Amino acid sequence: MKNLTAWLAGLGLLVCPISGSAEPLSKQSVLQLSRVGIGDAAIVAKIEADKVDFDLSTDEMIALKDQGVSSEIIAAIIGNRYVKTVAPSLVSPDPTVPHPAGLYAFYEGGENARMKKMEPTVTNQAKTGGIFGYALTGGLASMSVKAAIQNETSKVPVNQTPKFYFFSAESNGNDSSAWASGANTVVNSPAELTLVQLMKKKGRREARVGSMNIGGAKTGVMDKDRLEFTHKMVRPGVYVMEVSKALEPGEYGFIYSLSGGGAGGAMTARIFDFTVN
Repeated sequence: MKNLTAWLAGLGLLVCPISGSAEPLSKQSVLQLSRVGIGDAAIVAKIEADKVDFDLSTDEMIALKDQGVSSEIIAAIIGNRYVKTVAPSLVSPDPTVPHPAGLYAFYEGGENARMKKMEPTVTNQAKTGGIFGYALTGGLASMSVKAAIQNETSKVPVNQTPKFYFFSAESNGNDSSAWASGANTVVNSPAELTLVQLMKKKGRREARVGSMNIGGAKTGVMDKDRLEFTHKMVRPGVYVMEVSKALEPGEYGFIYSLSGGGAGGAMTARIFDFTVN
């Protein structure tokens, strides 16, 4: 009767649970299945289907063998370790948790800490400034070229010493879906971003992204307009970003990808904007 009870218990391990997701097998479960003589093929199939929740050291392999567990079952245990899948999160404050690739603002607050994914604004407008001086001097004075985005303020409020996290596709082990700029070029590192202050205008914000005079045109953020920030790798594909000094209240943005542009041409820029309160 005792042997029958043990055999029925082992059979129950093979078929339960019959609904929902099966739990990975424990070491005790494997030993129980092996002892009741169900057969190696059935036990190996069960291990391959449900996986196991433990690793085996050399000593533990020897111990299992001494307890009558076959080499086939031990091999199945080694090759079928259960790995829990963690679903990506848009708000988790933990940078070790997978996040969809992108740039995130970090909000401290103890148990209420969180991240917020920053949605970029793509602009293809190029505005000009200083055109009167440019015309008056016959092109000797420079005319500035500005990229404009809609609205006078951002939907991402931060404090004067904000922290950001950059997640590349590498952070999720997927290089094939790296997030791209407005010009569809891959963003691999925060070193490719430029932090600038945005000038608030009626119904829009502007960033100076070039200049032109009689000598030619320059595209890109001028050195004097760049704001310093640091970035440090937290884990492969994930970086923490912090400003080098406190920011004054106002409108700011990380600019990526400048292409084209001119006094009357189109300029493509991708801006991750935020407001410092």
